[in-house]
Amino acid sequence: MIEKAGLKTTDTVLEVGPGTGNMTAKLLERAKRVVACEVDSRMVAELHKRFVTTALHSKLDIRIGDVLKAQLPTFDVCVANLPYQISSPFVFKLLLHRPIFRCAILMFQQEFAQRLVARPGDKLYCRLTVNTQLLAKVAHLMKVGKNNFKPPPKVESSVVRIEPRNPVPNIDFNEWDGLLRIVFVRKNKTLAAAFKQSSVLQTLEKNYKTLCSLQEKKIPDDFVMKEKVENILINGKFDKKRARQMDQDDFLALLHAFNKEGIHFV
Repeated sequence: MIEKAGLKTTDTVLEVGPGTGNMTAKLLERAKRVVACEVDSRMVAELHKRFVTTALHSKLDIRIGDVLKAQLPTFDVCVANLPYQISSPFVFKLLLHRPIFRCAILMFQQEFAQRLVARPGDKLYCRLTVNTQLLAKVAHLMKVGKNNFKPPPKVESSVVRIEPRNPVPNIDFNEWDGLLRIVFVRKNKTLAAAFKQSSVLQTLEKNYKTLCSLQEKKIPDDFVMKEKVENILINGKFDKKRARQMDQDDFLALLHAFNKEGIHFV
């Protein structure tokens, strides 16, 4: 993992889940500074004990607490072998962090890693895939067998490299995700079917009327959101498409088509 990080002597490294510090020691030897985030106070004590009498101690900044709740420091590279249950929220905390970092080398449960790198049409292609790939380039680096751990976990692991896109896509991420939430509820259904759901239409109509009110725009008496949505999908040739087969450009075009007609997803 450390080799794949391509560390420089000027780098600040964010390490999440350092444990007893085996990887921390190697990071400290190569980087300018290591910020180690650990939620377990016992591990924090072990880390402190391990490095306090060494020359590397001055380069180590140990922070205790839940990394999902903490404000992340400015860093160049992130290296993490984190609890698998926080994989998804941690990825998006990283990708929405500013200033942008150079890359992250992260170990995940193998199926989660496969979701991150999936392509349109793949079985594991999902909202997580599209959201991650909007914000970053993702590459699978290696598989890690469970026998490499003591005690061995019940699942296989994989290491991935995540490199944030720079410049950042000029898009409202919350709205983008709002669109994906709708189309990936049933990713094998056509978009025409996905947008026929009454709950979806009610939300879009509420958003539309709020925007019209703010812009002092009159809504026609015969306005029907269902018809407006159907027209957008048909005119853009989206109605027969399915989320599982759409790529980034397809989703961007779909979002633009809705926005152009005053329909938003937040």
